[in-house]
Amino acid sequence: MFQKGINLKGLTAACLLMAGTAFANPYAEYEGTTLVVNFPAHPHYNAVMKVLPEFTKQTGIQVEVDQLQYLKMRERQTLELTKREGDYDLIAYVVFSKADYVFADQLENLAKYFMNPKLADPGYDSEDLIDGYVQNIGVAGGVKGYLPGKTGSTFGIPFGSETSVLAYRKDIFEKHGIPVPETYDQLLDAACKIPEVEPDMGGMASRAASGHQASHAFLLHLAPLGGRVFDDKWEPIINNEAGVAAANALKTIVDCGPEGAQTFGPSEAAAAFSQGKAAMFMDSIAFAAGFEDPTKSTVAGKVGYALHPEGVRRGSQTGGFGIAIPKNAQNKEAAFLLMQWLTSKEGDLLVAMAGGNPSRFSTYQNADLNEKYPYSATFGEALKYADPDWRPIIPTWGKINADIGTTMSKVLTEGLDPQEALDGVATRARAIMDEAGYYTWN
Repeated sequence: MFQKGINLKGLTAACLLMAGTAFANPYAEYEGTTLVVNFPAHPHYNAVMKVLPEFTKQTGIQVEVDQLQYLKMRERQTLELTKREGDYDLIAYVVFSKADYVFADQLENLAKYFMNPKLADPGYDSEDLIDGYVQNIGVAGGVKGYLPGKTGSTFGIPFGSETSVLAYRKDIFEKHGIPVPETYDQLLDAACKIPEVEPDMGGMASRAASGHQASHAFLLHLAPLGGRVFDDKWEPIINNEAGVAAANALKTIVDCGPEGAQTFGPSEAAAAFSQGKAAMFMDSIAFAAGFEDPTKSTVAGKVGYALHPEGVRRGSQTGGFGIAIPKNAQNKEAAFLLMQWLTSKEGDLLVAMAGGNPSRFSTYQNADLNEKYPYSATFGEALKYADPDWRPIIPTWGKINADIGTTMSKVLTEGLDPQEALDGVATRARAIMDEAGYYTWN
């Protein structure tokens, strides 16, 4: 199927030259280049590692990968992006880093690369990229400063993007006649009924560890229950009725969860589910391939997948990772070619077939992918409800996110009243926003 440098089926490695009688290799100028990229230790990027040799085979461009745990990746990037000349040619960034990097002018605006006919593949089809992922991960400068709009620009491409779905034990639900949750009332009822009928099993495995993990878990419920962190004038509303409902929902889930749930990050929660210690897991689609791997999971073949339950509205999360070119990169054009190849229709499908997360509508519609991973159809349906504004991606978010996380941990482990906890978050968040200038024009 593949040939080095060219692909007659239209991969980005080839373009037509001389009236259709020959092909030019757009990668020829960069053959022998070695790109250094920074990727997270994450299921999607583990799949990418399997596919990268094909890129080198087609293009002659070598790729060295510095793969780090994603919070450590952020620490490393914070140092690298401030150098006059950076070591990384391409970086993966977790979505909440977007605002910080763009605000600090540390990422390349991608317009000039997509305008360059020597670099831009005319068959790339950007319209096929999943809207919610592009809005959440790739674009800044539009509505609210972090969403698309007439003033927005693209600084990254979604890659390793995620939305939330509900994974559940089909056998356990069928055994006890428990309906698959379609609403939050049903979700919370099932979460606490499971431990009653299966004494050694928690209801749902969830993130809950102090800091980012507890904040993420809270926000996962805030949007579908009708809440937001701020209103349209940046006034905190996290402490309204919807916010309290989200905090109580998370506390119920953790209280009825598996042993040790208060300390879970995403990997620990996924491990609890895959080892049969919980009957539900509602988080990123990235873990699904692991659930179905019988060498790693005791529940392979027993898992069903459903949409994120409805609260006041549908509102599954968007998040995960994007890839971008640092302003201080040494091989920017070659890095763009790698970015373009990885996120092309062909590259996206190759990574998805290796167990990664699709970033394109066409990939989710691919028959081969759906045959290999039957749950892909549910994931594609979930994207209709993906909410790109489920958390504010603004430069002050790091401080506010950390405060939400440490405060929610006190709700989960120390019995702090949710209303009191969120009132405190709102007060501190307003002070942070005031100092940053968000009320200057009010």
